This record gives sequence, C-alpha cells and structure tokens, in this order.
Amino acid sequence: MGTTPPLLQTLIGRAASAYTAGPAEEHARTACEHAARKQLASVVCYWNRSDDSPAFVAQSYVRLLQMIADLGTDSYLSVKAPAFGFDAALLKTIIEKAQVGKRFIHFDAMGPDTVDRTFRLIEQARHSYANIGYTLPGRWRRSVQDADRAVELGLRVRVVKGEWSGLTGDDTDMRDGYMQVVEKLASRRARHVAVATHDVDLASNCLDCLKSAGISCDIELLYGLPKRAMLDLARRYGVRARIYIPYGEAWLPYRLKDTFRNPRIFCWFARDLVRGSSNFVGCLKTYQRLLPTKVRENYEQSPSRLPSRPH
Repeated sequence: MGTTPPLLQTLIGRAASAYTAGPAEEHARTACEHAARKQLASVVCYWNRSDDSPAFVAQSYVRLLQMIADLGTDSYLSVKAPAFGFDAALLKTIIEKAQVGKRFIHFDAMGPDTVDRTFRLIEQARHSYANIGYTLPGRWRRSVQDADRAVELGLRVRVVKGEWSGLTGDDTDMRDGYMQVVEKLASRRARHVAVATHDVDLASNCLDCLKSAGISCDIELLYGLPKRAMLDLARRYGVRARIYIPYGEAWLPYRLKDTFRNPRIFCWFARDLVRGSSNFVGCLKTYQRLLPTKVRENYEQSPSRLPSRPH
C-alpha cells in the first residue's frame, strides 16, 4: 500500500485546519467567545494526535472543562473514548471536574468497533454521573437498536450521518438511516436529541418529527462548514443552534480519494486551502500537477466558482 506524498500531507493539513479553531486551547477559547457573542451555544473538544498518551488527552479534557467554567458560556465537552484508552479511572477524573459545574460530557462517535466498549464505559459512569451523552451515526443499521440502549441509559443523543463504514456491511443510506434513528428516539421519548447535520431538508424533517413528539432538541453544526441556512432553520423552529468547536489535530470532512470521480472535491479542497493557508497560491499550483488533465481543465476554466461543500 502506498503512502501519502509529504507535499500532499502538508496540503491536507493546511486545508483541514479550516475545520478546527486552531492547534491550541486558546484558539478554542476565542472561538467559543465569538460564538457566544453571536448568541450561539458551543461544544468543545480536543482532537488528539495519534502519539498523545491517554493521560495527556484526559488532562486536555479537564482543562477544557475549566475553560468552559471560566467563560460562563452555554458550552459542553465532547470526548473520544479511544483517545483516553477507554480508561475508567481517567474518565472518573474528567467526571469529577465536570461535577463541579454540573457540566455535560458527550461521547463522540468513533469507529464501529468502539461502540460496545464505549457503551460499557458509559454504563459504569452513569452510576456516579447523569450528565452524559452519546452519538449515533445514521449510516449504521445497528444505530436504530443502539437508540433503544441510549434511551434506557437516559443519555442525551447526538445524531450524525457518520464518518466510518459499519462492520460486516452494516451500512444503509445515510439520510434514510439518520431519519430512522431520529424516529426511534422520538418514539422512545429520548431525553434530548441534537440534530447534527448541515443538510437543511433532512434537519427540517427531523425537527418536525421531534417537535411533534415533544422531544427536547437542538441543531449542532461543525465549525468551518457553512451555517447560514441552518441558523435560519433553527430560528424558524425556535431551537438552539450549537457550534462544535474542536482544537488540535485537523481532519477533512470529505475524502480526497474521491477527487478523481468527482472534480468538485478538488474545488472544495482548494477553497479550504484558501481558508487554511496564507501560502495558498503556490500550494495550489503544486497540487494541481497531481490531478488528472480533465480535473485541472475544469478548475482552470472557472477557478473562482467554487461550489458549496457536501453535507
């Protein structure tokens, strides 16, 4: 299997930086303050590096809880169980800090092989702390059953389309699966549901379902993605809008390997390079040489007409 060329790794890092507040905690603080001035709630998370120790990640989460307390804004903490090694003792340390201000701790969705271990960790934590949530990806068929488990545990739930494929073909249409999960949560009287998507039509259908069932709900949006239409939707439905603000290691919400099948991916990548790098022009020209002739020609004919990023 080939490795990613160093130049492309650098470009990916620069483009991906558009989706984080920055590499350090102070960048997350600034982004949360900016969101609060816009009357937006927030979620904060440390996106760890692969060589970070579980203890370092846990302490990063503890510091974020202190930051939230200092800011006094409507914010909560998102954590990644694999990043702190599914360590119950480290989670206890995080919970002890959260208990001081009764802050909410939410578990992000990771790969499908982490789900059962994360649920077991949450079940243990629920004996001492109730303000916990979990994320269900719509693309996995199992998420409909996991919705039952989340409701039984009294968890708040965030629903996402999903980044990772399911195990042994456990995949369904993302939009259909998303709606099925929301419908199950509504029918089971979930504690709270966060509709986390930039897909306006899907979000509208979900909010209709949840509001009709009298379920507490809001909209969550990823930092760096277009949000105007979704904020309009939140106002129309009278629900809170919350921005997920990570700092640390960056990633792209689309797959560059799809560039050759879908030239628009190059345009999204190019726009993110503009936002993520002050040295964009030289980087862009170099990256263009890596693309097929047809993709280069499509871009060169209309470099300023960059389409919206996929949801």
